[in-house]
Amino acid sequence: MLRRGDKGEEVRELQRRLQQLRLFSGDADGLYDDRVESAVTAFQWSRGAKDERGVYGPDTREKLEGETQLT
Repeated sequence: MLRRGDKGEEVRELQRRLQQLRLFSGDADGLYDDRVESAVTAFQWSRGAKDERGVYGPDTREKLEGETQLT
């Protein structure tokens, strides 16, 4: 589970996946900031993910990984 304030390679991967869907722009810097939180929230809303809004939890991860590939 990832949320605002987290950082590292897992966040970088999340950013790259969100970029593929054009939900996140900018550098994949590995910082889970308000821009990442907003992108995750938009994805959750559009896909009906059941995790806490803005938090990259298991349901959101499953849905996002089903639509994107590692780059």
